[in-house]
Amino acid sequence: MQEQDKKKILDVNAVQSDRRGWSGILETVMRKFRNISFFLVLIPIAFLYIFCVGVALIPGVTLYKFVGELTAQSTPLWQNVGVAMSVSAAFFLYGLSIIFVVPAVNKLLPLKVKPHRATWYSLSVVPWYYHNALTYLVRYTFLEFITPTPLNKFFYQMMGMKIGKGTIINTTNISDPCLIEIGDYVTIGGSCTIVAHYGMKGFLIIDRVKIEDKATIGLRAIVFGDVVVGKGALVKANDVVMPKTRIPPREEKPQEAPPERESQTA
Repeated sequence: MQEQDKKKILDVNAVQSDRRGWSGILETVMRKFRNISFFLVLIPIAFLYIFCVGVALIPGVTLYKFVGELTAQSTPLWQNVGVAMSVSAAFFLYGLSIIFVVPAVNKLLPLKVKPHRATWYSLSVVPWYYHNALTYLVRYTFLEFITPTPLNKFFYQMMGMKIGKGTIINTTNISDPCLIEIGDYVTIGGSCTIVAHYGMKGFLIIDRVKIEDKATIGLRAIVFGDVVVGKGALVKANDVVMPKTRIPPREEKPQEAPPERESQTA
C-alpha cells in the first residue's frame, strides 16, 4: 500500500460526517446548516461570558453598595468622591477576579483541546473555539493591565500553558494557551503573537508550540502552531515563524573572565 493511501483524505466541502452515532448526525447537521449552527455555538458562549463577568463583578458591586451606604448621609461632594473611588476600585477587583473565574470555568467544561486537523465545521473544532473565547474575555477586558507581571503568567498557567521559572511574557497576543509550552528563562517580547493553530485551504490545523529554555521571541514576532524554538535560540523582532519550523538550539558562548586591573603605584 502506498503512503498516500495510508493517509486519510479530508474533503473540505464534505457535508456528510464520517463519525458514527449521534456525533456523526450532529456534525452532518452542522455542515448542512452552517450559518445556523455557527449561531447556535455562539449562544452558550454568551451565557458563559455573562456568568464569568457576573461572578467577577460581585466583589466590586459589593464594595460600591457599601460605600454608597457609608456616604448616604454625607454632602453631595463626598458622595461623588465615594462613588468615583468605589467604581474605580470595582474595576480592578473585577480584573483580579476574572483571572481566576475564567480558568475555573475553562477547567469545568467537558471540552478538551487536542492537536488535530479538520474542516472548520467539525465537532472537534468546538472545544478550541470555546477555549479561546474564554481566553479572549480576559485578554480584552483586563490582561493588558497586568502584563508583564507574575499575574499574567499565573493566568496562562491556570489556562493550561506550561511556563518555566524566570520567564517573562510581555504580550497578550496569545491563543490556545493549553497547547503552548515555554521553558525556563524565556523572554517573550512585547506585542509578539503566539498561536498554536493556523488555517490552510479551508482546514483548521491545531498543533503544539514549544519554546525551550533561554530562548528569546523578539518584539512583534509571530509564532504559529507546530513550531519548536530550540534552547537559547533567537527569533528576531518582526520575524514570522511558519508552521512546522524547527529552530535549532543556539550554543552558549563561554563568558570570558574580566581582565584583571593592574595595580597602581603611588
